[in-house]
Amino acid sequence: MPDVRVILGSKSDLAHCEAALEVLKDFGVEYDFHISSAHRKPEQTTRLAKDAEQKGVKVIIACAGMAAHLPGVIASHTILPVIGVPIASGALGGIDALYSIVQMPPGVPVACVGVNVSKNAGLLAVQILAISNPELREKYREYKESLAR
Repeated sequence: MPDVRVILGSKSDLAHCEAALEVLKDFGVEYDFHISSAHRKPEQTTRLAKDAEQKGVKVIIACAGMAAHLPGVIASHTILPVIGVPIASGALGGIDALYSIVQMPPGVPVACVGVNVSKNAGLLAVQILAISNPELREKYREYKESLAR
């Protein structure tokens, strides 16, 4: 059963989100992976948000560029933490995606990492999971110590 659900708005976002997948693999975190646009496949996207909790998912990572509505749409349909990854694309180089993700209305929070910094989304998901998983907490502690070295 996956602890993390990773959703990309477009297949073209995959190269920018591979670092998050690598982090999850490195920490031994089970995840599932989907490509589902908030605009082109709204019903599928809604279903992925709504059924995540019953599937055992604890955190959702949503990667999207340009208007980047994906993380917010997902957050509107779930109580699970959602981490948005803005992807640099289009004329504004990811700033539009960043603003779309961080400027959520009160009551619908979405955590946001830097433009194209999906590695931090993976690490934030691990930190969230580590709150209730002592083994994962120790792995993360060791990771942080390795950064200091």
